Amino acid sequence: YGGWVDLLGQRILEVWSGLPVLYLLIILSGFVEPNFWWLLGIMALFSWLALVDVVRAEFLRGRNLEYVKAARALGLGDGKIIRRHILPNAMTATLSYLPFILTGAISTLSALDFLGFGMPAGSASLGELIAQGKQNLQAPWLGLTAFFTLALILSLLVFIGEALRDAFDPRS
Repeated sequence: YGGWVDLLGQRILEVWSGLPVLYLLIILSGFVEPNFWWLLGIMALFSWLALVDVVRAEFLRGRNLEYVKAARALGLGDGKIIRRHILPNAMTATLSYLPFILTGAISTLSALDFLGFGMPAGSASLGELIAQGKQNLQAPWLGLTAFFTLALILSLLVFIGEALRDAFDPRS
């Protein structure tokens, strides 16, 4: 919504988002035995950073809209304006961006499993299946099946994200 708190928060988030997630996960897996909840927690610490920029941009855009100025002229406080007017409009951008975040998370977890730093051995994972296909080159269907499944999932998530963006776009 602007101000010094916004500026300070953005500087902290810039430093936090500058950390390379994949390398950090590889380093941390050297200290802790990774499991599903551990990986989910680390991914949750970093994947929300992409949404912050989208939501912040929507809030900064929304504070200058006519209905927000009218609500302020009627005497509504900042908290009520944010909850009633700006936040619902920011949710459309957030919902349309979520499939792209999921695509990045799936890619990261598959890369970790492929490299051997992800889920424990024997867990069902596309990265693990691709790694098994790499080890068994005489049976190419093992790696190709996992690769095409991963490519299909990622493509479908991107298509869902684009469809949501087009559906929520008021200009079209």
